[in-house]
Amino acid sequence: MSTLNKQKIVDSVPQKGFFGHPKGLFTLFFTEFWERFSYYGMRAILVYYMYYSVSEGGLGLSEQTALAIMSIYGSLVYMSGVIGGWLADRVFGTSKALFYGGILIMIGHILLSLPGSVTMLFVSMVFIVIGTGMLKPNVSSVVGDMYSPEDTRRDAGFSIFYMGINLGAFLSPLIIGKVQADVGFHAGFAIAAVGMLLGLIVFVVTKKKTLGLAGTYVPNPLSAAEKKKVIGIVAAVAIVLGVVLGITIPNGMFTLNVFINLVGIFGVTIPTIYFVVMYRSKKTTDVERSRLIAYIPLFIASVMFWAIQEQGSTILASYADKRTDLNFAGFDIAPAMFQSLNPLFIIVLAPVFAWMWVKMGNRQPSVPQKFSLSLLFAGLSFLVILLPAYFGGTDTLVNPLWLVLSYFIVVLGELLLSPVGLSATTKLAPAAFSAQTMSLWFLSSAAAQALNAQLVRFYTPENEMMYFGSIGVAAIVLSLLLFMISPKIQVFMKGIR
Repeated sequence: MSTLNKQKIVDSVPQKGFFGHPKGLFTLFFTEFWERFSYYGMRAILVYYMYYSVSEGGLGLSEQTALAIMSIYGSLVYMSGVIGGWLADRVFGTSKALFYGGILIMIGHILLSLPGSVTMLFVSMVFIVIGTGMLKPNVSSVVGDMYSPEDTRRDAGFSIFYMGINLGAFLSPLIIGKVQADVGFHAGFAIAAVGMLLGLIVFVVTKKKTLGLAGTYVPNPLSAAEKKKVIGIVAAVAIVLGVVLGITIPNGMFTLNVFINLVGIFGVTIPTIYFVVMYRSKKTTDVERSRLIAYIPLFIASVMFWAIQEQGSTILASYADKRTDLNFAGFDIAPAMFQSLNPLFIIVLAPVFAWMWVKMGNRQPSVPQKFSLSLLFAGLSFLVILLPAYFGGTDTLVNPLWLVLSYFIVVLGELLLSPVGLSATTKLAPAAFSAQTMSLWFLSSAAAQALNAQLVRFYTPENEMMYFGSIGVAAIVLSLLLFMISPKIQVFMKGIR
């Protein structure tokens, strides 16, 4: 798309009206608020739904299987963002992609709200995975479309938008966790479906007046010949996949464990292919190749960090349910409510970190040093949570403040890695692969959760000290190694700090 046409789209958006920002920010703020409300509310109770007994309203899966499925689910959500971005760039445009994604998410939550089976669970997951992959990356792109590159409100606009994400993620586990505890799982999933419906209503009712043309164009549309080729490839893959599954599933060859292992392989191979293709491309300059080499240890550190952070919705969720005293100071706590801690701490601490980096200026740590510190905090968060077992054993209920402290410490690491990683990715990306490199950054979370699907199998309350200790120490060792080679990484970054 030409610069002139892009400017027409920016100019078509009403430029003030929502805290001094384009009115469209209101639409996207509340669309993403309700989408995150629905997703994090569903996620807060999903693992319990899988391993609770049928008499308790659950599906009665083994806990290890439920934890592995939860990790694979998270991995696939991030992988699907690559497909969602491609569909927006080549077929729908971002506005339609996020609308269709919201519809699919809502259908997935509706299916979960109906009494069903394990098969129904997997069908709902397919809808939510594809829908989230279409909605999540594209709603951020529409935010960017509303501002010209020279608009000084751009960063502040994204900060307001990010607040909507975390507000939705904070409120939903509190509400849906309470409903699940008092009424049941299906009522909780129904509220998640209503949340997504509200987001879609906000988007449809307000987008014409507030977004203008933002998100309506297709940047690189498929030609007629390309459409035929893509349809042919998709049809061929669907037929082959159908035949393979039709043969292997009835014969017991394609099991859940096989699927988990396949996703684990994809979690490693897809990012590796990205790195190789970008590094060997003729469009990548020597300076950009050097920066790609610098990006590799940062990517590995990101995988290690997210492998710990994302266990907040699996291992620590189970810990909250089975090892924590849920009657605290006279109040009954639903275990799902602990999922609100991460977004709460981010809302409180993100402005503090932003102020700190501005205050320190050029004296702040380099990007690799910040990553090493984030790993240090991630490791410490796991060492903290093993202390209750060390002092009191594994057969007593733990004060919930230990869990609060663990979530708090890992958020310190998240604020050192997540926004810094997004910024570093845009700076280190080869010019010809800027969008793909951003997809690569999100694939670090997919790889981390694919790794988690293997790790969570080793967790039991009896060996929790070994589990938390081994992973926590591994993160700290990697943190120290990264800190030691930070000066060398800085050299390969070729002037990027």
